[in-house]
Amino acid sequence: MRRYAVGGGCCTCASCDNFLLKNDFLEKKNKMTLIVIGVLAFVAIVVVIGMYNSLVQLRVRSESAWSDIDVQLKRRHDLIPNLVESVKGYAAHEKGTFEDIAKYRSLAMQASGPADKAQAEGQLSTALKSLFAVAENYPQLRASEQFTSLQGSLNSIEDNIQNARRYYNAVIRDLNTSVQSFPMNIIAGIFGVKARQFFETSGPEERENVAVKF
Repeated sequence: MRRYAVGGGCCTCASCDNFLLKNDFLEKKNKMTLIVIGVLAFVAIVVVIGMYNSLVQLRVRSESAWSDIDVQLKRRHDLIPNLVESVKGYAAHEKGTFEDIAKYRSLAMQASGPADKAQAEGQLSTALKSLFAVAENYPQLRASEQFTSLQGSLNSIEDNIQNARRYYNAVIRDLNTSVQSFPMNIIAGIFGVKARQFFETSGPEERENVAVKF
């Protein structure tokens, strides 16, 4: 029987073949292990990138939605002085009502963040309702073309605010759900993506649009 030198010794042909086969098997096993690890790492990276992109898209949408709300609120703030002036021409003695509107308008313009803005805008809405309650006592004012036009403009703005608020809150709901759900919360924590505040009114009476129709 032939013998082969292996590692300074010798072995039979059969044992040598077994040794070579075992080494070949181990090499293939190691290669397969590396391939599996590589595939799993690639899949994990793709999943992480996908979750991160999803969070980024929600964050961008939330910022865009908030910008839309901000634009509509600014339009509302810009309209209010003209509305007040039109009422003053018929009810100059309603000083308290005009002062309240000026105060709450200023607070609303200075407020920052959804929660603070929601509270300030709610107070402003209440003050505006008082203004239109005053206008109800003046038929000539209600018949004024200028006042009627301002009513229509405010109605349109109020509708736009409500639509923008609903869309913003829907986006924030999706963002917050993702940020608080596993495993997305891990990715959000790593990249600093946090839950955001809803833009909500504090009570049922503030959820109603300012009544400007007579």
